[in-house]
Amino acid sequence: MNGKKSDLESINVVVCATAKDAGQMAAESVAAALRNLGAKRNGVGVIFATGTSQLETLQALTSIPDLPWEKVRGFHMDEYIGIDAHHPASFRRYLSETLTSRVSMAAFHEMDGSAADLEKVRREYMEKLSTADPQICLLGIGENGHLAFNDPHEADFDDPQPMKIVTLDRACREQQLAEGWFPSFDQVPKQALTLTIPTLLKVPKLVVSVPGKRKAAIVRRTLRDPISAQCPATILRTHPDVTIYLDKESASNLDCALAP
Repeated sequence: MNGKKSDLESINVVVCATAKDAGQMAAESVAAALRNLGAKRNGVGVIFATGTSQLETLQALTSIPDLPWEKVRGFHMDEYIGIDAHHPASFRRYLSETLTSRVSMAAFHEMDGSAADLEKVRREYMEKLSTADPQICLLGIGENGHLAFNDPHEADFDDPQPMKIVTLDRACREQQLAEGWFPSFDQVPKQALTLTIPTLLKVPKLVVSVPGKRKAAIVRRTLRDPISAQCPATILRTHPDVTIYLDKESASNLDCALAP
């Protein structure tokens, strides 16, 4: 596993040969931060991403021994509206299978997109998140550049809301279909709950996993486009501690010097 590092406008980029290697390196970064924070704090808030991009990272992270999971209060960053926790595409189900069933955390707070009173969900969720004071956030980047479910038409770098209901754009919904989470496009929900971009950027450490050929174009845009909500992920370049972990495929549109 040989990762090459670069720094592009203050953003750290690590390119590995395979998605498994990238996931392992991202997990080791999170593990080091958990050990450090666990030695200093009674509790550690962590926000977790979901989706195909996180599979290798979460598999590796939950396999690393002796991490202070008993101090971790976990959260996820988004959830579809209108599907319950048993739906194959539910992010609550995803994190149960890939995370909370594999490690014993102090707490894990679910975002219930199937609740009748979504305003109550939003209010109570943000109270818990604020109390936990998250120090680490695991992220992915969507094919349209979204962070969480902040698609370009919804993204607001100065959003006054910490969490909101959003309408998903077609590119986002097509990505969910292409990754196999839904059997047809019509079954992909049109709305979701999401943490907003200012909420994500408040977290001191961002660990971003972006493997796969389908992400090559958006990786280049994230690192090269002007910082704009037209490509929400470009805002990552303003954060003081963010590292993007790529594999050979997702880095394939970048400069030759970054290729493994």
